[in-house]
Amino acid sequence: MNLEKYNTQDLLLAAIKSEIDSKTIYTKLAGSIRNDLIKDKLLFLATEEAKHQQFIETMFIKQYPNKRITIPKKTVVPLPTILDMDENTPLSKIVESAMNAEHAAQEFYKALAKQYKNDSTTQHMLQYFSDMELQHYKILEVEKESMERFEQADVYWPMVHAGP
Repeated sequence: MNLEKYNTQDLLLAAIKSEIDSKTIYTKLAGSIRNDLIKDKLLFLATEEAKHQQFIETMFIKQYPNKRITIPKKTVVPLPTILDMDENTPLSKIVESAMNAEHAAQEFYKALAKQYKNDSTTQHMLQYFSDMELQHYKILEVEKESMERFEQADVYWPMVHAGP
């Protein structure tokens, strides 16, 4: 992904929007699933996206102290979004969509890190975000494979966390 044609302000706003959108979808998905194992993973991902959002907002404020963070409805950077949920959309399709968004976020942060050649701390943090997005992709990949293996992924097992 080549980000050189975009200004840093727009890139940071795109990153913030992407993190907000991902957090919203993961939280919404978690609220609609009865399977506690999947729900916990989705809530974990939502929390991770919130942390990324906070860091990027701090970066923005540091770089642009006189600018207000205004989240655009649509970003200049073409990033895939996660499918919104409805009762007819198979969960595996939503997870696949989330995987595509996580992969794009990984590439985005890797490219954004290159914009900070003179700030090694920020560059390393953005590279770390890229690595984390890859981890998110892998978490979702395992869940998607599980969903495809079983006919109904949203099975509720009341005693799944009861223990021995």
